[in-house]
Amino acid sequence: MKMKWAISAVLVALFILAMNSSSVAVSTIEVDRVRNKAVLDDRDKQIIDEFLAEAIRDLVRTRNFTSIAKLRTVILSRQSTQGQYAQQFSESALTHIQAGFQQAEELRPEERKTNVIINLLILVDGLEDAKLIDLSVKRLKDPNTVVRYWAVHSLTKPAVIQQLSAGTPSNSTSVATIAEQLKELVETSSPDIIALMARFAAAVNIPQGEELLLQIAAARIKTYADWTVKYELLDIGILKLLESKIMLPSQDPGAPAPTTSGSRPAIARRFAQLYSYAIQRYIKGNDMGILNDTQRQRLASVLVEVEEKSVSRLLGRQQVAIRRAIERTSMTALRDEHNRLLGDGTRPGQLPSTLGFDYSTSPTGPKRTAPLPLPDPPRKPVNQ
Repeated sequence: MKMKWAISAVLVALFILAMNSSSVAVSTIEVDRVRNKAVLDDRDKQIIDEFLAEAIRDLVRTRNFTSIAKLRTVILSRQSTQGQYAQQFSESALTHIQAGFQQAEELRPEERKTNVIINLLILVDGLEDAKLIDLSVKRLKDPNTVVRYWAVHSLTKPAVIQQLSAGTPSNSTSVATIAEQLKELVETSSPDIIALMARFAAAVNIPQGEELLLQIAAARIKTYADWTVKYELLDIGILKLLESKIMLPSQDPGAPAPTTSGSRPAIARRFAQLYSYAIQRYIKGNDMGILNDTQRQRLASVLVEVEEKSVSRLLGRQQVAIRRAIERTSMTALRDEHNRLLGDGTRPGQLPSTLGFDYSTSPTGPKRTAPLPLPDPPRKPVNQ
C-alpha cells in the first residue's frame, strides 16, 4: 500500500513538473535569430509578435512562481535597441499584455486573478517602456495594495520618466497627467508608495510635480499633527527631495531648480514645518514617554541625517548641534537648537532668514516667525 502511494506521489510530482516545465518552454530560437538582424521583413515582425503572444499567454496561465519569474526573464532578455525590432517588440508587448489583463479579469478565485495582474505589472515594470504606461495608470486605484504598488513603481522609474519628459513615446498619458493621478493617491497610500511618488515628483521639472511633492509633505505634516505618522524614516527622503528644490544654483550647480523662483519660499516653508514637527515629536514624545524604541530611533535618524546633509547644505556650513543634543539626551538643548534654526515666537530662525521665507499661511495675514506647534497626542478614551 505504501509502495503504491509512493509511486502515485512520484507520478503526480512528475506531472506537475512537466506542466511547469512546459509553461516556460517558450521557443526563443526564431526570435533570437531575428533580434540579430539589421533589417527586418514582415515575417520577422510576425515572429516577434508570436513570441510575445506565446510567452505572455503562458505567464497568465502559469501558477508556479519560479516558472513565472523565468518567463519574465525570457521576455525581458529579448528586448533590443535595434530600431525595427524595438518598435515591433513594444507594439506586440502592448497588445498581448493588454490581452493578458483582460484574461486575468475572468480568472477565479480572486487571489488567482490578483496574482496574474501583479505579475503582468512586474513585467511592465521590467520592460521600462513608456508606451505601456496606460496599462499601469488603469491600476492606480486598484483595491489591492500590492497591485497599486507595482502600478506606481512602473510609472515612476527613471527610464520611463526620461522617455516621457523627452516627449518621444506615442501614448495618451503625459507626465503631467501621471502627476495629477498620483495626487489622488497621496492621502491613502502606504509609506513605500509615497516614497516612489515623492521621487517621481522631484524628478519631473513641471508644476504638477512640484504640487505633488508639496502635497506629499503636507500629508506627512498632517500625520505628525494628529500623531498617526507611520515609518518616520520616510521623511529623510521627502525632506532631502524638498531641499533639492530649494537649493540655489550658486549653492549647488547640479541641483534640480524649482519650476518657478516664486515657488521656493513655499517649498522651504513646507520643509521647515515638516522638519520642525519631526523634532517636536521627538521632544514631546520623550518628555511624555509615549514613543517606543523603534519610533525614537527612527526619529533620531531623521533629525541627524537631515541636519548633517540638508540643513548643512542650505546654510552653507556644517551643522551638528542636533546630533550632539540627541547624543546627550538633552531635550532642552534640542529645543533651543530647534528655535535657533527654525524660529520661535519672538524671532525668525536661521533657516527662514537665509532662505527668505516665513510661516504665514496667508499673504495678507500677520507674519509668523515660528513653525506651528505640535499638538499634544489625542487622549485615549476612558473605558466606560
